[in-house]
Amino acid sequence: MEDVYKHFHRYPELSGAEEKTAARILEELQRFPDWEVTSTIGGYGITAVRRNGDGPAVLMRADFDGLPVAENTDVDYKSQHSQLNALGQRVPTMHACGHDHHTTSLLGAMALLEDSAERWAGTVIALFQPAEELSVGAFRMVGDGLAQKIPKPDVCLTQHIIAGPAGKIFSAAGPVMTSSTTIEITLFGRGAHASMPHRSVDPVVLAASTIMRLQTIVSREVPPDKFAVITVASVEAGKANNVIPDSAKISLSCRFYDEELRLKCIEAIKRIVRAEVAAAGAEREPEFKFVGLLGATNNSDTVFRTIRPHFDEVFGEDSEDMEPWTASEDFSVIPKHFGVPYLLWTVGITPRAKWQRAQAAGRLDIDIPTNHNPAFLPELSTLEVGARAAATGILACLGAQWAPGEDTTQGGPTAAEIDAVAVETAPAD
Repeated sequence: MEDVYKHFHRYPELSGAEEKTAARILEELQRFPDWEVTSTIGGYGITAVRRNGDGPAVLMRADFDGLPVAENTDVDYKSQHSQLNALGQRVPTMHACGHDHHTTSLLGAMALLEDSAERWAGTVIALFQPAEELSVGAFRMVGDGLAQKIPKPDVCLTQHIIAGPAGKIFSAAGPVMTSSTTIEITLFGRGAHASMPHRSVDPVVLAASTIMRLQTIVSREVPPDKFAVITVASVEAGKANNVIPDSAKISLSCRFYDEELRLKCIEAIKRIVRAEVAAAGAEREPEFKFVGLLGATNNSDTVFRTIRPHFDEVFGEDSEDMEPWTASEDFSVIPKHFGVPYLLWTVGITPRAKWQRAQAAGRLDIDIPTNHNPAFLPELSTLEVGARAAATGILACLGAQWAPGEDTTQGGPTAAEIDAVAVETAPAD
């Protein structure tokens, strides 16, 4: 597993351009002749199906795209890879979110299942998903006829590595990851010479007042016992110091656990932006572009109660409760498409001595690199833990009975909303 993991880690590829990564996964899958492999689903998506008699069908998903991040670690297998992004610019790439670990762990779980095939019955679906970081990979696999290419699962599973004591397994029922709504807002003013502000409708001032007013949504419109994040993550306006530009663009990243609250806050954003535009005397209405949209990850209580006792048995005190995580995932698109329950759990990958020192010093946020940090690096011993956790979850579900047709499609973005999302992906290099 270490050799395979190190290869993936050395050569991370951007979302939508995972050509060589997919080829290596297919190469590894040749070691499993009893698994039916299908490739190029929704881009570089891959499935491997193992039919082993009568029983439930369990789907386990692993993502495998990287990020445009320059790695800052000192291991001999660090990434020095680069690739063209969606704009044609060459950027460094890194597995800064652990997708190389996820993929290697699923391959390891397949080996464990194959070695014990006489002890379980049912169907296992290993799904390797591209383009998770752009929130489009799961949608594309579903849209490319995933339901016609694999057996219908009774339950779907996935795991994600996090900054946490190495080898600990964290699981919980209910909302564990937020929904994500990314909005680009263009504000239109009237350009003029910088010495003649009275001849303009200044979009820079308009953007500033809009940004400040948007801060009041969470502080004044969201109940104190509810979670919401509305972050203005990007501001663009003007190119010269003597020109008042005619437009400005702000980009928002919004996170919620509750779908009703999400819709309420989106309407509040639109209301405030339009009101500020009117107050500034701008003649043109603002434009709203939704460039990323994901529902919350809401774990099934039934699946949690099925798997958690097995985690407790296998991992003992290292099986703990999962705290809600404010990141977002597109995994739930797959079980929602099939109308089946699901569970996402997390695996800690930080060396325990390092974690304990930082915890004792009150410096966890400072000293421990999190996902998407250039120094994020899993301890290699956690590869085995990831494989065992994945196999444990799959075997627990193979040994359970599942009611047909449990509907988990409610409470997320609608099909029309998803279709409206436009995201550019990186070209293959």
